[in-house]
Amino acid sequence: MGNLSRRRILTLGAALGLVGVTDVSQAWSWSSSGSIAGTDSVTDPFSVWDPTADEVAARLLADGSIPAVNKAWESWADNSDALPSGMPDYLTAYLKEVNRLPSWADPALLAASEKLYKRLSSYLFVSESLGSGILSTVIPRESRAVYWSAGGADMKARAAKTFTFGYDLHSETAWQPGGHFVVSANKTRLVHSAVRNLLPTSSHYMATADEPKPISNGDILITFHSVATVAHNNMQKWGVKLSATEQAADLHAWQVALHLLGVQEQFIPASWSDAQAQATQMLWPVVAPTSEGISLAKTLLGYVEDPVLGLDTGFVSEMVRYLIGDKYSDWLGLPHDLVSRTLIKAAWPAYVQFREGTSSTVPDGFYLFDQFIRGIAMLYLNNGTSATQTPITLPTANRPGA
Repeated sequence: MGNLSRRRILTLGAALGLVGVTDVSQAWSWSSSGSIAGTDSVTDPFSVWDPTADEVAARLLADGSIPAVNKAWESWADNSDALPSGMPDYLTAYLKEVNRLPSWADPALLAASEKLYKRLSSYLFVSESLGSGILSTVIPRESRAVYWSAGGADMKARAAKTFTFGYDLHSETAWQPGGHFVVSANKTRLVHSAVRNLLPTSSHYMATADEPKPISNGDILITFHSVATVAHNNMQKWGVKLSATEQAADLHAWQVALHLLGVQEQFIPASWSDAQAQATQMLWPVVAPTSEGISLAKTLLGYVEDPVLGLDTGFVSEMVRYLIGDKYSDWLGLPHDLVSRTLIKAAWPAYVQFREGTSSTVPDGFYLFDQFIRGIAMLYLNNGTSATQTPITLPTANRPGA
């Protein structure tokens, strides 16, 4: 097969979100000419981490400051909040440098993203929390890092913290003084750094690791594509109409988010077509089943299928299959429900079009889908206890027994 034909097949697979190519022998070739840096070099993002933040996290772990920092962070939530007292001077100095938007952030596009996400919130709940949440369990590096870290031992809390990041990004006040996203992103960045310091001390993690430490710039980009690029594809597949400005606003919000997470500008895609090309090389070729991922998927789906939410197991499994495809779902051992499958394939796009106002016909399963969205929202927003946020805290250890 020629290189051009191969690229076309991979691009189609990335657009559909249904390809699991396992050939990863080709060297990294995505050029920074497709990044917001606009240079023309090829640098492997899987060999780049976040050294400044990692050094701060290492000091916090070494001097035992993390419990005090987590306590101090309780009062630090809004973008306009002053940095809290009770933190080591070196952490305060670091946060003073990073707790702000980059100079290239576009206020008009960020404001447009707030309006867009308010409109798309229901669909993003489905695509990102259920679809991308389960898709993450067939990304081997992510699955192993999550499973063997402290969060892997309490996946309901871990999922809630992860969704806090997404909820804050998609809030209608995300970038405003009373919004939370800049703070949530900076907390998450330091959580990643703590995990980078901790996981290499886990014999169980290192036994299967194929990198010296987890969560490289490349790994963060893979997560970005499994969430944002997949959601972008889903909006197109479901018939959600987005203007050019709305698509640019969506991407720009994620560009700023990646910057706040410590991803270098040479890796941040400049356009959705650049993002698709990057995902083609870094996401779809690496998906594979792992014992850790299968365990995580079973745990996550157990929360969604909780009878309290009134969601049928067959319906949930088929919704996951619709979102991530049969191949990945088979890896995870998800059951089939042909009745739910038929309903979802025919009625979910019609439901979206009705909600979008592009169709006046109430689709079959309308109330079922509404119930489904409410259940997902309740699970991930409330975590069973809070109607606002789940605090993002720094870990002090790996999974017990790791």
